[in-house]
Amino acid sequence: MSLGIDVRNDFDSVPVIDFAGMLTSDPGEKAKVAAALRDACSNVGFFYIKNHGVPLPLIVEMFAQSARFFRLPLEDKTVLHVKKSPHLVGYVGMKEENADPAVSKGDIHEGFDFIAEDVETAAGFLEGDFRKAGNQWPANLSGFREVMTEYTIAVRLLARRLFAAFALGLDLPEDYFVPMSNKPMALTRMMYYPSETGPLDLTRMGVGAHTDHECFTILAQDSVEALQVRNRRGQWIDAPPIPGTFVVNIGDQMARWTNGAFASTFHRVYNASGRERYSIPTFVGANADAVIEALPSCVSEENPAKFKPVVAGEYVTSLIYHNIYNNSVPNPAKIRPEV
Repeated sequence: MSLGIDVRNDFDSVPVIDFAGMLTSDPGEKAKVAAALRDACSNVGFFYIKNHGVPLPLIVEMFAQSARFFRLPLEDKTVLHVKKSPHLVGYVGMKEENADPAVSKGDIHEGFDFIAEDVETAAGFLEGDFRKAGNQWPANLSGFREVMTEYTIAVRLLARRLFAAFALGLDLPEDYFVPMSNKPMALTRMMYYPSETGPLDLTRMGVGAHTDHECFTILAQDSVEALQVRNRRGQWIDAPPIPGTFVVNIGDQMARWTNGAFASTFHRVYNASGRERYSIPTFVGANADAVIEALPSCVSEENPAKFKPVVAGEYVTSLIYHNIYNNSVPNPAKIRPEV
């Protein structure tokens, strides 16, 4: 059948999905998870997952390492600046990115990006990002790289299960995405947000309104509430931290793959908590050479393809370069699925 968007409902909260069924070999339990994901992706584009299989102590340690990094002197961080890397991974300073240049003069956050590396695990060999080597690691933080690597392994295994659940939810074989996602463009970012004061100021957002470039994002939040998601009425809905969960949101690649059936939803960050905030998103894309075009179950004569095919690596890389080097103006290369 063809998945359309006419049945989409509006939302006033972000659903929580128990992901435990995807960690089993029971087809019935997997089908329940897939159905819940399909509903959330069609109507919201965002959902929480619990019982996801990533160890809580590892997530806690990631936040501890994040705080260690961002408390380094500025000169120690700028040595690792993304513009010093041919692969644009490393440190990003305050106001150096701008998700919504029509409104803001720069996002109020710092970031540190690193990409998944080739590793051998008990689950088998995991290939890293298509940009391969190129991470910049701080020299004076013992154990930092090891924790980052362990986390990317756990999150990549979760990403595999999410791709499988999406396939089932789209009436496709569970392994449908494997040939197109077994070497995913996967970038993890640690983020630091100082607290803003006073009423909402759209010119001083932690991250302005935007959609993500990739297939989906797996976000770990600390205890500080700041994330908001825009519904179809234009209202901003809070997505507060829920202990033990990740927030997952659909990105532009998956919206294109599903011909708009899955929503790539606008979201933003505004930290008015009075406390510092840390978050850790992992942006999961397809393989660099994967062609993103409407899936068989998402097109029909009545619902033809809405987007031109794009090569995943070229699409995402052009957007990353634009954001780093020309973030004062919108990127004409990014055609956002307005769904």
